Amino acid sequence: MAAPSSVKLAVIDDLVAIDDHDRLEIIHGEIVEKASPSAEHSVGSTKIGVLLDPFHRRPSDRFPGGWWLHTEVHVQYAKHELYCHDAAGWRRDRVATRPTGWPVRIRPDWVCEIASPSHEKRDFVDKLECLHRAAVPHYWILHPEQKMLLVYRWAAEGYVTILTAGAGQTIRPEPFEAIEVRVGELFGDDPVD
Repeated sequence: MAAPSSVKLAVIDDLVAIDDHDRLEIIHGEIVEKASPSAEHSVGSTKIGVLLDPFHRRPSDRFPGGWWLHTEVHVQYAKHELYCHDAAGWRRDRVATRPTGWPVRIRPDWVCEIASPSHEKRDFVDKLECLHRAAVPHYWILHPEQKMLLVYRWAAEGYVTILTAGAGQTIRPEPFEAIEVRVGELFGDDPVD
């Protein structure tokens, strides 16, 4: 029989008690700081927002629509799991009104993290495991250093990698297949037009 742990796991009240908690998360009950955004992270975040803007509205003849999209949004999954996602989205047909409040307590349908060299384990292991337990259908990891986009789909046994794409490729990544994505543009490459 294992001895009980004397370590107190952090909860939202512990995080809120810290004056500047905007870039903090709770991972496995530990308060951790998100990596400071690099220029590459900033470009990726901006490009994801621009790319997905046609979805952030009601569907119409001009736009695919159908999503509520947020950047830098805190989402709580469990008492000791609260993440500040680089981007997250909720399907409007499942969530009728825009998710609000801090933190958001409605499970997203899509999450995107922009990997940082000093925090890769959090994106590739910790968040992946938590999002899987929460049954988040789609998870993307944008990797600026490798100029690569990884697209995962939820399955009962674990996330399945359905797409790994690099700069130079043009793809239609789910759940946003309605648009064509030039992967290099997500990393600041100028399009050849």
